[in-house]
Amino acid sequence: MPVRKAEATWKGDLPTGEGSMKLGSGAFEGPYSFKSRMQDGTGTNPEELIGAAHAGCYSMAFAFMLSNAGFKADSIHTKADVKFEPVEGGFAITGIHLTTEGVVPGIDAVKFEEIAKQAKEGCPVSKVLTGTTITLDAKLV
Repeated sequence: MPVRKAEATWKGDLPTGEGSMKLGSGAFEGPYSFKSRMQDGTGTNPEELIGAAHAGCYSMAFAFMLSNAGFKADSIHTKADVKFEPVEGGFAITGIHLTTEGVVPGIDAVKFEEIAKQAKEGCPVSKVLTGTTITLDAKLV
């Protein structure tokens, strides 16, 4: 399996400095700053990118587990809300809430939610983020 790469550059001090992040694939390159992380400034931030990675990984894991159970998803849409806040000694990601909706012919809501929960536990990004609380709302559309 290939090793995935990303990089970041930061210039200056924390409150007035600025940086850029770049994915190794070239699919994204953009600025980030104290304001884009701690306030509502222009640019991205690490938590937003973690959210995108988690939503993408979860959607793929869910599709895989649905397939293994004999179902084929027409679509799975997942949002990740990443909570970043002050804690004793600094800042931390204190929670990630996944909201997923799926169009899956032939499945009932109970089985859909059961597999959705299994996907939350089995998703590789969920596994790497075990230091925070991950919650899930799953809805069959």
